[in-house]
This record gives sequence, C-alpha cells and structure tokens, in this order.
Amino acid sequence: MQKFTTLTARVVALPVDDIDTDQIIPARYLKATDKNGMGAGLFADWRYAPDGRPRPDFVLNRPEAQGAQILLAGDNFGCGSSREHAPWALAAYGFRAVVSTSFADIFRNNALKNGLLPVVVDHDTHRALFELLEEVPYAELTVDLAAQTIRLPTGHVVSFPIDAFSKACLLKGTDELGYLLGFEAQIAAYEARLGA
Repeated sequence: MQKFTTLTARVVALPVDDIDTDQIIPARYLKATDKNGMGAGLFADWRYAPDGRPRPDFVLNRPEAQGAQILLAGDNFGCGSSREHAPWALAAYGFRAVVSTSFADIFRNNALKNGLLPVVVDHDTHRALFELLEEVPYAELTVDLAAQTIRLPTGHVVSFPIDAFSKACLLKGTDELGYLLGFEAQIAAYEARLGA
C-alpha cells in the first residue's frame, strides 16, 4: 500500500448525496478479484452511455477532472453494500482521498484498509468547498494526514478526525497484517521466552 503523508492535488466535485457502492462500482464488476483495471468501472453507469461512449456531462469525463486525486462528494458517501471493490475502483482511478460530511462505516473501513483516505468535514466547510470549485474548477487542496488538516487555496485550515491505528497504517503505507508483521522480532522473542 502506498504511504499517505501529505497530498496536494486537484479536486473534482460530485455533489450527490447517498452515493452507494453499487453506483461507485456496479455489480457486474464484482467478478474481478484483482484491483488492476478496476478504475475503468468507477461510476460506470454514470460515466458511460449504454453503447460505451463517455457521457460528456458526467464530471469525471470533463477536462478539469483529469488527474484529480481528491473527490469531493455529497453526504453519506459509500452507503449500501460492503463491497471492497468500491475503494479499489476509486484508488485505481487515481483518487487518494474522498471528502464528505459522512461516510458509511463499512466503506470507511474498507477505504482505510486500501490506502484511500476518507476525510470528514463539517457542513460549512463542505458547502464552501463546493462553492470554491464552482468558481475555480482547477482548485487544489492540501491534505496533511500527520496534522489531520486540509488547507484550502484561501489558506484556511480545517481539521479532520481519524483513528490513531488507521492513521499509523496509512502513514507507514501498511495494512493490518503488515502492521503486525512489523512486530515479528518482538513476537519471536516472546515465543522464545515462553519456550525457555
């Protein structure tokens, strides 16, 4: 998993509330067990017409979305089923962080385990970010995980919560198993003491 320390990147706005995991990655993509190529299915039913052509009015198909690594989403992002493919698709597309006022618990946990940072902001900041992107479509934010802050182009800094364990894993670029394996020497020493 890629380390997440500080990210300065462009933001793409998707002002839709209650986006569920089936909208993030439709069920027909769930046969895949490999993360590679999963980005092609991200928001597939919204991004593509039935004939496979990109819908020019969908935000990810617009020029300002190209290369954006932060998704600004509506309230209650990632609700619905527990499919881990949803954060896989977002990360494979190139997103490193999703900003919302709230996330479904299972989605948030799956995102954190896959190197995707869910950032919770208050309603006023959320609204201000959408307004900013209407005025400045190519705006960048700086997400500082160690400080747990987002810096807006105006210089305004907003804090966000994250549990200590998930933060430590993201900063080190490791998952739960990798975190445990980091204590291999101590575990072996403990086992050796027990066997003595």
